[in-house]
Parts: sequence; structure tokens; C-alpha cells
Amino acid sequence: MPELPEVETTRRGLEPLLVDETIADLEVREPRLRWPVDPTLPELVRHERITSVERRGKYLLIATRNGSLIWHLGMSGSLRFLNDPGVPKNHDHLDLILSTGACVRFNDPRRFGSLHFCEAPENHWLLSSLGPEPLGDDFTGHYLRRTARGRRVAIKQHIMNSRIVTGVGNIYANEALFRSRIHPRRAAGRISAQRFEALATSIKHVLDEAIRAGGTTLRDFVGGDGKPGYFQQTLAVYGRRGEPCIDCRTPIKQVVLGQRATYYCPHCQR
Repeated sequence: MPELPEVETTRRGLEPLLVDETIADLEVREPRLRWPVDPTLPELVRHERITSVERRGKYLLIATRNGSLIWHLGMSGSLRFLNDPGVPKNHDHLDLILSTGACVRFNDPRRFGSLHFCEAPENHWLLSSLGPEPLGDDFTGHYLRRTARGRRVAIKQHIMNSRIVTGVGNIYANEALFRSRIHPRRAAGRISAQRFEALATSIKHVLDEAIRAGGTTLRDFVGGDGKPGYFQQTLAVYGRRGEPCIDCRTPIKQVVLGQRATYYCPHCQR
């Protein structure tokens, strides 16, 4: 699934291409996504000027004067900017067509993505309960410790809870916990203030590095410019079961937490 860095990479690729452009139409070839596309949506955005391209967690927000398109890429979705759109291929479900003739094309083989429109996106049911952005000033070790007080849930599940902090997906949760030397199964309420500071810093660093590298190369992910990301080359634990830890050479272990594959070094992480 495209995670926060992948969505931010897409946002940065699309922003200079879309801002101040006018939407000529929204062509919906397949409305049966994770939630059905509102049949009135093309009428709502037609002839609207795009004022910004933003991100909230893993959601891409294409704003106009009257509201925002809220786009989620789902499990395998991608957005491509095409100057010459040509004939749609399989799984090219949506085209956001600009007055220039170019378009943003949404391809989603599994149809787990979604597209909504809301006048005040911060109040939309998909966004209203999201926690702070992990790269924002509100996300600190002190904040994490306060939200974890008395909780027995595993710390990995805690930081992947979008109500606690939005956008920390599985890959980056594994990597941040390794960097901060915290075992993913450790109870969130039994972590010291100092270690929470290290964890918050690690989350920020690993996400920032992934964004600068263009995101993680996933099988189905493609950025807004059509190029894959390359952060996979620097993953320390994710997907490395049985391989030696980069620090101590102990074999990396894999378990399942919250139905997600979880990787850690049994020597370095406590």
C-alpha cells in the first residue's frame, strides 16, 4: 500500500502541474471503488480552478475554491500526469481532465482506492478523526508518551493507529522502531520518556529520508511523475527475515502483529 512518503512524493510531483489549472471534466469509467464514486462529483468540480495540492496522512487533497477532492490510492493505486492521455488501459478508472487537454489518470487494479469531494475536507468523515501529522511540530515524544499512558497495546500497533498519529504505515513503523531500539511488542505504556523522544525523532527521520528518496519501491506504486521510489535500498529490517542485522549481525526475526508482518532484531531491540 502506498504510505505517507509515497503519497507525499505524488503530491510534490503533481503540485506544480496542477495548481492554477482549470478542471475541464472528471471522467469516471469505473465508479465501483472502495466506496462508490458519487455520480454528481464531475458536476461539482467541472470548470473549477485548482488552488492547491495538499496531503493529510495518506490522503491527497486537490483543492478548488468550492472544496477539495479527497483521493486515496488504496492498496495498489497510482496517479499519473499525462500530457497526451491516449487510450485508457485496464484499471484506468478515472481521469481528472484539465482545460489544457492533459489529465491526471487513476489506475487501481484492486479498486481499493477512493475519491470524494467535500467543501471542508477537515470535517470529512475520512479525515476528521485523524491524529497529528508525524512530520508536524505537534508530534513529539511527550505527545506519544501521553497517548500511551496506561496502554498495554504493542508500541508498533500504537504508532500505526491513525487516531494517535496519521500516516505511519507498516514499513516505516518497523524501521523507526529499529532505529530507536524498541521491541515492536513492548507495551506502549511501559516505555520511558527518553525512549519516546528517540522514537518520535526516528519516525520523523525515516519518513523524511523516504520522502527525499522518492518513497519506497513497492510492486504497484508509481509516483506522480511516473518514476518509482528508491528508499527500499536503505531498509534495515523490513522484508529482511533471516538476514543479518546491519549493526550486530543477529538474524532478523519476523512475527505478525495486528495482522501485519513485523520485523525486528532480537538483540538490538528491547
